Formats: sequence, structure tokens, C-alpha cells
Amino acid sequence: MHHTAGIIGASGYSGIELTRLLLAHRDVKLAFVTSDRWVGQRIASKTALPSELVYVSNEQGLASAKGCDVVFLATPAETSLELAPKLRAQGVRVVDLAGAFRLQDLTKYPAFYKFEHSSPALVKEAVYGMPELFREQIRGVNFVSNPGCYATAAALSLAPLLKSGLIDPTSIVINAASGVSGAGRKASEEYGFMEIDSDFRAYKTLKHQHVPEIEQTLGGVKLVFTPHLLPIKRGILSTAVARLKSGVSQAQVNDAFTAAFGNEPMVQLLPSADSVRIADVAKTPFCLIGASTDESHVVSVSAIDNLLKGAASQAVQNMNLMLGHEETSALIS
Repeated sequence: MHHTAGIIGASGYSGIELTRLLLAHRDVKLAFVTSDRWVGQRIASKTALPSELVYVSNEQGLASAKGCDVVFLATPAETSLELAPKLRAQGVRVVDLAGAFRLQDLTKYPAFYKFEHSSPALVKEAVYGMPELFREQIRGVNFVSNPGCYATAAALSLAPLLKSGLIDPTSIVINAASGVSGAGRKASEEYGFMEIDSDFRAYKTLKHQHVPEIEQTLGGVKLVFTPHLLPIKRGILSTAVARLKSGVSQAQVNDAFTAAFGNEPMVQLLPSADSVRIADVAKTPFCLIGASTDESHVVSVSAIDNLLKGAASQAVQNMNLMLGHEETSALIS
């Protein structure tokens, strides 16, 4: 079973990772890639990936999309908001790596994404693509909204605890730190090397766009989330703290994670919170999770590569489910 795919926005960090994964996919042919700043240049000349495909404009990509089975949007949210309706009108399946269709509550977009949503019908159509939590809803659908990187790490570290009723849902505090590639290739001065080297700081405190996404994914809980910027290229470490219900043990916490994720191909469970390291997950499609408890609290730590499980590899995982391919195709050899 072979399908064709295109990428709009292929010159960003996530777009390049997506290109690499799709070129290696045994059942999917990459038909086109767009980059308005690299138009006319070959993939091989810009990325060293083995392909003679030439970057085309977004406009040309839209025209080429008519013959594709699925198109990935590795674009800013505003661009996805404009392009996704056009692609769906052509009958093309879409995997959107931006945040334009993640939130079901339309009133959240002005505050967290700085725009009024113009396609409410597509928000209802979009399925939130976190396979470990919503796999059956993703299979065979036409439009997937790929989760945010922080949201992936945070939600996976907490969902089993909430589902099992082991924690007080009003007590959740998450501190997460990301490498600077999370800001994208067109990041502003504050994300430049000279600004972040030898530094560590919080940003977008109490107003990060992934806050409502995490809350929605976890069933509407209210939580405190603080992102931090690490002076490294890639990777996220998320530390979630919550109060345990009375009498909950470490064994119960371990059992909850094993029941939820013990057979998940992209999740690796570790013995404790102290075991989780970004270095062990960078450049892989996996999420590492470890949790530790005392008599009153649990600390659940997760790590992902923000460009892979936080973006491109999760998008391919979702595509595989949409098209009926082996879920791990092009992700695990």
C-alpha cells in the first residue's frame, strides 16, 4: 500500500526532520516540499538528505497537493489557519504541526495565539494526534492536529495518574525546559546563541500557548505550567509535581504507568524520576518517563526530542495511523 505526501514549510527545523523521515518511509513517496526562501534549490544541497527534489513555493505546493494522499503543514499557526481549509476543500488529508486547530474552545485563540479563529468547522473536524491517548480516534481520519512539544511531554507524564485517580487534579504544577530549536529557525534576538549561552530562564510565564492544550488533553484540569529555555539545541525535560491521594504508593504509581504505556512503542518507562535524561532521548522518536513518590507527592519526569516526538516523528506516527500503515514505519528500524 503506497501513498504520496507533501510538506509545506519544509525548511524549518521540524520540516527538515519530517523530510528525512518521509524519505525513509517504505510505503510513502515524498512528492513535493515547499520553502518560499529556498525555491529552486534541491533538498540535497540544503540538508545533505539523499533527494533530488527541488523546493517549490507554498503556492506551487498547494497546486501539487491535489495529487497527494496527505500534506503536512510545518508552518506557523497563522499560515496553517489559511492553508488547511484550502487543502481540505481539495479532499487532501492534513497533518498540521502548528497550533491552529489544537484547541476546541475557540475563545482561547485570541489570548494564546493572537488571532480570531476563522474555521470553526475544521476545529471540530480536527482530531488531536497523541496516539498514546487517542489512537482509535486517529485511525483513518482526514485531519490531525499534531500536539505541541511541551504538551506531549507534560500530558504523557500525567495522564496515567489522572486516569487512575491517584492524584489531586487541582494540585498539578509543571516546570519544563526546552532547547532553543523549539523557537524555530526565525526566532528573535532573545533566542540567539549570545543571549542564551550559559543562561537558564523562564519565559511566557502563565501565558504559554501550550497551557490550554495541556489542560484540554488532560480532561479540563487547571494547572500551573512554566516553560524554561535551555542553552542546548534540542530536547525537552518536563517535571510535573502533584499531591497523591491518601495512601497511594509507589507501586500503584508504577502500575498505572505500566497499564497505560507498558506496550506503547514510543514510550519507555524508567525506574524513577532521576533516571530521565534529555541526552538519552535526543534524536529519537521516544518519550522517556519516570516517576518517584514520597508519602504525599509524586514527581513525574518526562523527556522527548522536541523536533521528533514533539513534532515530526509524532506527525509521521499519526500519518501512519491515518493511512493504515504500521504505526512505527520510518520511526523504528
